[in-house]
Amino acid sequence: MDKKYKVLVVDDATFMTKAISDLLESDAEIEVIGVARNGLEGLKKIKELHPDVITLDIDMPVMDGLQAIRHIMIEAPVPIVVLSSLFSDGSITFEALRLGVVDFVAKPSGAISSDIHVAKQQIVDRIKLATAVNFQNIRRVRVKRGQGRAGHLNASTPSSLVVIGTSLTGPNSFIRLMTRLESGLHAAAVILLEISPKILPAFVEKFNEFASWKIAIAEDGKVLEQGVCYIQSNMLSVTVDFSEYGEPCFKMGEPTDNPLNTLFISAAEAFRERTVGVLLTGYGDDGSEGFARIQERGGKTIAQSVESCVYPNLTDSAIKRKRVDMIADESNLAEAIASLIKR
Repeated sequence: MDKKYKVLVVDDATFMTKAISDLLESDAEIEVIGVARNGLEGLKKIKELHPDVITLDIDMPVMDGLQAIRHIMIEAPVPIVVLSSLFSDGSITFEALRLGVVDFVAKPSGAISSDIHVAKQQIVDRIKLATAVNFQNIRRVRVKRGQGRAGHLNASTPSSLVVIGTSLTGPNSFIRLMTRLESGLHAAAVILLEISPKILPAFVEKFNEFASWKIAIAEDGKVLEQGVCYIQSNMLSVTVDFSEYGEPCFKMGEPTDNPLNTLFISAAEAFRERTVGVLLTGYGDDGSEGFARIQERGGKTIAQSVESCVYPNLTDSAIKRKRVDMIADESNLAEAIASLIKR
């Protein structure tokens, strides 16, 4: 490869900028073209150096990471991979993903430079994938605090199940969807996100302040309740099964190469014609086989339109295989899902 991925590293710790730079440049396809000590300096260097992607710390002086993201997305748009030890702060992880960063990667063991190499491949992969985003489709999600759950129904077994799949950049699209999907539907929802399990609890806690549905983590043995949207990382295998009392519940398994197919197929077998499958933005071709099973069992499938995706691969693959009953732009997904839920 003649052309290298050009990266700017923004972090206030000298040892960390060196550790990240060395880590990235150990890959022959990546070139670190500069470093910056805070968000303000980073913004200036983005305009000067025109990197393909930046890594960004959150806890920095002068201009912190969140302030920097806001300015960068308006003044000098570039794909951002957050690399921070502040993953346990829900307001920070949620806000960064809401504002449109490509991913939020937890620094291993805080900010210990020798430990960061544990995550080397993940970080390198994120940098390369970040350069391929359809950047004009990355937008901050506008949210309103305390919009409440006036339509949230009392805990009961859901009549229908919405299963949602996505991958990188999915949290941003998912936040937008779940702040628009009407509450009070006779359904539960479950989504697999490409998000670190370390970040998930804080993300869910913060998301609950804005979503009209209750947001919870999908856990082994947890019984599905109406009006709840369950989230889990696609680093795990999640299936829907029945408890000994005949209640729909989650079963957690070992990681699999096709977590969306695994979830979708199990949902189709459990809820049959009352299953609604949804594919959002993402790379790869996972989910198409699961969509086929949903259709075979009488359920319905929806794909986000290729034109509105940050990564079109997931939805494009399912559409080309004729596994999609309905295609909707991101702005119309919530209405499309509601229209297919069995009343």
